[in-house]
This record gives sequence, C-alpha cells and structure tokens, in this order.
Amino acid sequence: MTRKAASFPRGRALPVAGVVLVLLAGWYLAALLGNWNGAADALVRAGAAPDAAGIAAASMVQERPVVPAPHQVVSELSRSVLGVPLSSKRSLVYHAWVTLSATLTGFALGSLLGIALAIAIVHLRSVEASLMPWIVASQTVPILAVAPIIIVALGAAGLTGLLPKAVIAAYLCFFPVTVGMVKGLNAPDRIQRDLMRTYSASRGQILARLRWPAALPYLFASLKIAVAASLVGTIVAELPNGAQAGLGARLLAGSYYGQTIQIWAALFAAAALSALLVQGIGLAEGATARALGARPAAGSAPRSTR
Repeated sequence: MTRKAASFPRGRALPVAGVVLVLLAGWYLAALLGNWNGAADALVRAGAAPDAAGIAAASMVQERPVVPAPHQVVSELSRSVLGVPLSSKRSLVYHAWVTLSATLTGFALGSLLGIALAIAIVHLRSVEASLMPWIVASQTVPILAVAPIIIVALGAAGLTGLLPKAVIAAYLCFFPVTVGMVKGLNAPDRIQRDLMRTYSASRGQILARLRWPAALPYLFASLKIAVAASLVGTIVAELPNGAQAGLGARLLAGSYYGQTIQIWAALFAAAALSALLVQGIGLAEGATARALGARPAAGSAPRSTR
C-alpha cells in the first residue's frame, strides 16, 4: 500500500509532462510556420541569402512575430513581472491587480445575487415561474454587446472605474451560481423535508439545517465556474472603455501597436490568475468540509472499536 501511494504522484506526473511536451512542440511548430514568410522577407531586406536553417532561426526571434515562440513569451513574462517595479504600469502584476480587484468585487456581488435568487426560486413558485426564464434568457445575449451598454449607462450616471467592470463580471457569474444552488437546495429528498416539517421546523430551519448543507457541494462547483466567468467579464469590460490599466487594457495596447508577444504574455497572465482563483475556491471547499467534519452516511452502522 505504501509503495503504491508513493508511486502515485510519479504516475500522474508522467502523463502531464508528456502532454506539456506535445503542446510545446506543437507551439514551436506553429511559430515556425506562422513566422516563416516574415522571417524570410526580413532576411531578404537585410541582404542575406535566406536558407532553411537561417529562416528557422530568424522565425524564433522576430520582434513582432505572428505567433510568438514559447521562450519569447516566457522572457516577456519574466521582464514584465520581475524586471520592473510592481507599481509601474509596465508591470503585469500591477495590471493583474487592477483586474483582480474588479473580478473579486463582481464575483462577490454575482454570487450573493445568485444565492438570493436560488433561495427565492426554491421557496416561491411564483418567483420560479416569473424569473427563471429571464435568468436563462439573460445569458443568451453576447457579453460583447452588453458591456458597452452597461459602461455607457453607468458612465452617464457618474459611475466609472471599478464599478462598471464589477457589474459586468457579476452579470456573467450570477447565472451558474443560481442554477447550481437551485439544484443543490432541491437535493434533499421530499421525505427528508417532510420529516423536518413533522418536527415543526420552519422554512428557515429547513434551509439552514437541511437544504444548505446539501447544497454546499453544488455551491462550490458553481463558484469555480463563476469566478472564472467573472474574470472573463472583467477583461471584456476593460476593452471598450479605453481602460488605462488591467489585463484587458494590456491586451488592447498590444493589439494597437502590434505587440503580439505582449498580448500572449497578458493572456497567459490571465490564465494563471484564473487558475489561482479556481484553486482558491477549491481550498475554501476543502476547509469548509474539514470544518463541518465527516459525517457517517444515513443507516450505516458504527464501526467496532475492536
């Protein structure tokens, strides 16, 4: 048993390493093919006689490549994260913090709204019949069309800065929380709810002692989706308003000046930030499970101490 447990991480790491190597090889191949013509033209303009080896080498070091090579993106990440002060507008950490602050604000607003809507839907049939179709329909509107409308409307009311981005992030993240919590709050069987009523439990007591504990796994699964959607909403909100800071602004500036390496670095920073946020939700889920304690399944016999 000990030998199997010790070898499990190694057995899991090898497939992951294999996939990473395949992805890197494919990325380098895409960079080679995408930059081939540009590198050949650059060598001709410089008066050099292009050969396959020279073109291949030049395609890996272009200043503004069509597809940046992995080492170019890593170099840009190192420079913009470690090579400049954190308070500098050239620092990816600074831009990531601007995006993160709006993301967390929108995530909190959207999650609270989703939980409140789910509780209302579960307890009031009229709310379910009137609101649920509109909640579903709200997600059929492309966020790229909604974001400018929200930004302009809130800007006309004098609300700028973090709040419009947070509203758009909340708009994207409330839906998975609502749907997940409705499913979770309805998870207890009818017989369990009827048993609580025979004990004269109120709706609030049933919610707190039966429905809410049953809904926690659904809640955390929904929160993982919602926090990633919130980050996407924040980045999208930074694009149409000409923001001067944030990962969206970094992407926009890179597209204006053709800095593809900067764009890819910002994309990887956004992906890393999303992974950290999802991992944070996972840690909170584990801490909650430990705090509640493991309970034996209903009907299971206690273990013998012998």
